[in-house]
Amino acid sequence: MPALCAALLSALLAPLAPIASAQSTLHLIPMPRQIANVQVIPVNSVTVLCAACSSQDAFTAGDLTQTLKDRGVPTGRGLRIVLHRLSHYPDSSFTAEMRAEGYTIRYAHRTLTLTGATSAGLFYAAQTTKQMFERLPSGVVLHAADIHDWPAMRYRGLHDDLSRGPVDTLAFQMKLIRTLAAYKINVYSPYFEDTQQYASNPLPAPPQGSISAADARQLVAYAQKYHITVIPEQEAIGHLNNLLLWETYADVAETPHGAVLAPGQPGSIPLIDQIFQELAQLYPGPFLHIGGDETYDLGIGRTRAQVDAQGLGAVYIDYLKQIVTSLEPLHRKILFWGDIAQSDPELLKALPPQIKRQLIAVAWGYSPNPHGFLRVLRPYTEAGIPVWVAPAINNYRQVWPNQQLALEDIQEFTRDGQRYGATGQLNTLWNDDGESLANMNWYGILFGAAAAWQHGRSSITTFQDSFAQVFLGDPLGLLNQAQDELTNAMTLLHDNKVIAATEGSDGLFWLDPWSSDGQVVAARMRPINSALRLYAEHALTLIAQAKAQEPNLRQPDAISAMEFGARRIDFLGLKFQLADEMASEYAQAQATLQTLQTNPSAPRPRPSVPALLSDINGVNGRLQDIIDIYSRLRDMYAEQWNKTYQPDGLRPVLEHYDYTIGQWYARVDKVRSAQRQWSHSRTLPPAADLGIPPPPQPQPAPTQSPAPTPSPTPPPSLPPSPAQTPAAQATAPTR
Repeated sequence: MPALCAALLSALLAPLAPIASAQSTLHLIPMPRQIANVQVIPVNSVTVLCAACSSQDAFTAGDLTQTLKDRGVPTGRGLRIVLHRLSHYPDSSFTAEMRAEGYTIRYAHRTLTLTGATSAGLFYAAQTTKQMFERLPSGVVLHAADIHDWPAMRYRGLHDDLSRGPVDTLAFQMKLIRTLAAYKINVYSPYFEDTQQYASNPLPAPPQGSISAADARQLVAYAQKYHITVIPEQEAIGHLNNLLLWETYADVAETPHGAVLAPGQPGSIPLIDQIFQELAQLYPGPFLHIGGDETYDLGIGRTRAQVDAQGLGAVYIDYLKQIVTSLEPLHRKILFWGDIAQSDPELLKALPPQIKRQLIAVAWGYSPNPHGFLRVLRPYTEAGIPVWVAPAINNYRQVWPNQQLALEDIQEFTRDGQRYGATGQLNTLWNDDGESLANMNWYGILFGAAAAWQHGRSSITTFQDSFAQVFLGDPLGLLNQAQDELTNAMTLLHDNKVIAATEGSDGLFWLDPWSSDGQVVAARMRPINSALRLYAEHALTLIAQAKAQEPNLRQPDAISAMEFGARRIDFLGLKFQLADEMASEYAQAQATLQTLQTNPSAPRPRPSVPALLSDINGVNGRLQDIIDIYSRLRDMYAEQWNKTYQPDGLRPVLEHYDYTIGQWYARVDKVRSAQRQWSHSRTLPPAADLGIPPPPQPQPAPTQSPAPTPSPTPPPSLPPSPAQTPAAQATAPTR
């Protein structure tokens, strides 16, 4: 017995051996530049040490300790994680380009050493370190490695639309800041049309859907701890409809109750100056963003004569110059959207040098471009104006973001930005119709972070293979497969031109399949309804399996949003299937009636008229199915909204649900009336009287499947490879 105890004690005290290299795959977002000596080390406990810590480095050490504790890594005298500043522990491998935000990580002798020349570099080393730990059924392991890493782009940002319905709560904005920082994003840019509260102009901001001055200051202070600069964007030329609806601002509007401020009006520049003076006090960073995109009203109202005489580009750029001159005392770099000014490159070149020095153009392009993005970058690079690139996560007007388009757009545009000298990336999300849900956006946000940090063309497949493990804590990667299935579904809708026909899958969700427009779209949906639903249902199955396999998945709200997105996609196909089935059943009931009238002594047809009508309206009737699912999704939508957003903006969406449910209830009443008519007189009203269209014509069997059918759900222990979807090319809808 003593010998056995001695052997056990010796085993416990001995250094833990690395696990087999077959398990040493590193899942990291962003993927570092240089990785060597990868091995997997079992971890019983960790202690985080910070030598000669500044207050910022102490925050980093505390944040790392808390994150590891939250992920099931206990604190104790096991693995040591040591944080060093380069000034105290010189490292000859640190190059000049690494100094601003770069770092090294080295592993030796049960010690992981993190080194950064700056507090930001050390912070980013800690963020990578968080991802190097993984909890397996056998326990926690460290994917140890020697890493040298630094960013490709100086500014890596997220542009957050807070003006098209949803407005984040402060609590969610803080979560967003923490999450962005964890993936090395260093810019957060909230977008305001009327949703920042201004003491000088209190009218426009909605009471329960806007950012107070106190919240803005608190957010800025919070972001600083995470090495994030907050760049407020306040539209200063266009997209100002919610401001210009107020009579107080009628004299500065290009058109009555329009969306554009009129250049040349005596009050327009003073209004802009007044707002930005206040904005600069709330957000004391080095940048301000004045918007300036999509000024479609310009030249059709008060400035018509001026535009006719000088040209639209000249009037726009002159107004831009006036705004920048007015804001010069604030000593900020001024960002503006590049879409309008890029059409007049010679006028850009002619801008005075003192104006150019203050400007940063943000070129945007929201769809993959097979020809690249030089066309939108060249006007600014040739004019000597710094430029950032702005791709999009393609969430606008979608029941689920169109990930294939988003990832390809982010990949290509960011690569071209680096190639042609862009100093920043501002990945964008938009909430055009007010229905987008924040927790559906993480996939595109994180790939944007990877693309801006990594040099050159960021790998989509590497990201797709790591997302679930890194962000969601899913060691088997089942949620990567669920993401792939949802991507396949959205690509299927896109490739069959359904999304284009309805201006987004939100439009498809609301579209009445029995309307004239709905019948056109129904013809496009019929070949893909089944495949679409199978993709969504396979995603739901994978989500359920992931939850069962790993009860401690991270980001439960993001997983819940994924499940909700899958349910909405599934309903898109089901709604059109049920609508077709009801049209066919009513036509069959009418044909049966005609048979009975023509030959009363003939055998009773099966199914009977009452049975066919009951299938349409009755217990488990198809009308009831549509009503029930819309109602269930309505409540789930409200739950998703309330996790992240302020109250204002929710009611219009819920009213859309209620209105649509009411439409289907009205059809219940009409069919019920037809059922009573049959009982009383053995007659039926024409289908058109009930709003039911003619039944779909039988289609010839396709020579091949319109889309790959999702494979049967595999055992959780053997997940399939992520689906490889074809590249989808399209021009995104304008914002």
